[in-house]
Amino acid sequence: MSSTMATTTRRTQRGAPSLSRERIVEASIALLDEKGEEGLTFRALAQALATGAGAIYWHIDDKDDLLDAACDAIVAATMAGAATDATARTRIRTIGLGLFDAIDTHPWVGTELARSPARMPMVRILEALGRQVQALGVPEHALWMATSTLLNYVLGLAGQNAANRRLARERGLGSRDGYLDSVAAMWSQLDAQDFAFTRSMGALLRAHDDRDDFLAGIDLILDGIGLLQQDATPLPETAPAPPRA
Repeated sequence: MSSTMATTTRRTQRGAPSLSRERIVEASIALLDEKGEEGLTFRALAQALATGAGAIYWHIDDKDDLLDAACDAIVAATMAGAATDATARTRIRTIGLGLFDAIDTHPWVGTELARSPARMPMVRILEALGRQVQALGVPEHALWMATSTLLNYVLGLAGQNAANRRLARERGLGSRDGYLDSVAAMWSQLDAQDFAFTRSMGALLRAHDDRDDFLAGIDLILDGIGLLQQDATPLPETAPAPPRA
């Protein structure tokens, strides 16, 4: 072996791991978790990977591609973790709670899903929920209504929960309890006649469990879907014509 070849071999063996799309995505997720979308730049990513921006562009088209890949990695792992041999109802609860926790841990995921509804991360979620709704025996005419209701509830509430935590940090309120205390204090100042219900909920606000409430909402939706299983008659597209005299 020539000295040049030996030197090249030693450099390859001793150098940093070869760059791959997977490594880039992992580093991107770490940056997004730490600094948010604004902190994810190709310069910061290149620094984290100890490489040049040109090497990253070999694997990634642009920032949109990078965000989509990072989001898809989180969603794919969540869907894989929700695979069980349980009933369809239990699998739906597992998928929902998995997404709730994933968006709580990675708040940027909720924003990315809302911004790219037609791309693979959202398709994975739709497919996972849709298959379980089918397994429940929902009639075909009601499949989209039932699945989209679940989808909107899961992503909407998970996103709101993550937004609440972000607001607490931005306003210097610290933990979730600090944020809820501030909301409860504002509610307590509302007019007692015009906002009687909201005022009464203030005392319960801090004590509630976000995950338990989230699952209770899924159960309410599933109970409603259960009524669809009992009636396979398609809903009329238009109001029936009045009977002739």
